[in-house]
Amino acid sequence: MSGADQAFTMLRTIYTVAPILFGLDKFFNILTQWPMYLAPAATQVVPVTPQMFMYGVGVVEIIAGLIVAWRPRWGSLIVALWLLGIIVNLLVLGHFFDVALRDFGLLVGALALNRLATRRA
Repeated sequence: MSGADQAFTMLRTIYTVAPILFGLDKFFNILTQWPMYLAPAATQVVPVTPQMFMYGVGVVEIIAGLIVAWRPRWGSLIVALWLLGIIVNLLVLGHFFDVALRDFGLLVGALALNRLATRRA
């Protein structure tokens, strides 16, 4: 297996598993209390409680992970856009800039997966 194939497999695996696990955790708040990462502007746009908003976030993350598993070329773009949304949310919140920077790195990884998936198509 070539280095590019190995990189594709690693990225596809992590961008499938991580969104699904993080999405599931939005329902249980085991890793953290997810609503604290939500900018108040989000619940002004979508008038629900922060936890209810996170349930929706969890569903989207699970679906994104499944799309990466089945169609990594498209799923990687969905994950990249989702990460961009998270980054914007954190910047609007005005806290957790370290998490925003980490998520930027993850966004670049999702774009790398897209390039590898496109090459394989």
